[in-house]
Amino acid sequence: MAQPPLRNNVTRLLDSRKVKYRLLTYDYAAGVHSAVEVAAAVGLPPEQVFKTLVVLADEPRRKPMLVIVPGPDTLDLRAFAKAAGVKKARMAAHNEAEALTGLQTGGMSALALINKGFDVYLAEPARAFEAIAVSAGERGANVELPVEDLVALTRARWFVLE
Repeated sequence: MAQPPLRNNVTRLLDSRKVKYRLLTYDYAAGVHSAVEVAAAVGLPPEQVFKTLVVLADEPRRKPMLVIVPGPDTLDLRAFAKAAGVKKARMAAHNEAEALTGLQTGGMSALALINKGFDVYLAEPARAFEAIAVSAGERGANVELPVEDLVALTRARWFVLE
C-alpha cells in the first residue's frame, strides 16, 4: 500500500512557495542516522546529502547558528568562527540543540526554523550541485531541493568549509 505524502511545516512551506522538491524517506528506527547512511538509504552520493548542525558563539548576544555541511564532512569550528565573524564557536550538545530548535537531532532543518531567529550558513561545496538533500524537519525524511531555493528561503550565508 502506498504511503501518503509527508505533510509537515517543511513540505507545506515548500508547497506554498511553489518550490520543486523530492521527498526522500528512510527508516530512522532501523539505525539510519548519519547523513552518509541517509545518502545510502535514499540513493544519493554522500556529498549531496547535507546535515544541519547547531553552533553557538561564545558571545551572549549572538543568535544560535544553523550550519549546513556535506554529510561526510566535519566542521572546523575555528575556521567557521572566523567565517561567521565570532571569536569562538562550539557545537551545541544534543539536548541544547533540541531545546533551542524544538526539533530532534536527526531532524534538524533550517527550513523548519525560518523566521525563528537563527543565522543560517551553507558550506561552499553545495555550489557544486543544482540540488541537495537536507532534513525535512523530522527523523526519517529529507527533501531534495534546488540549492538556490534553499539559500533564498533560509537567507543562508555561504562559507568556505576548511
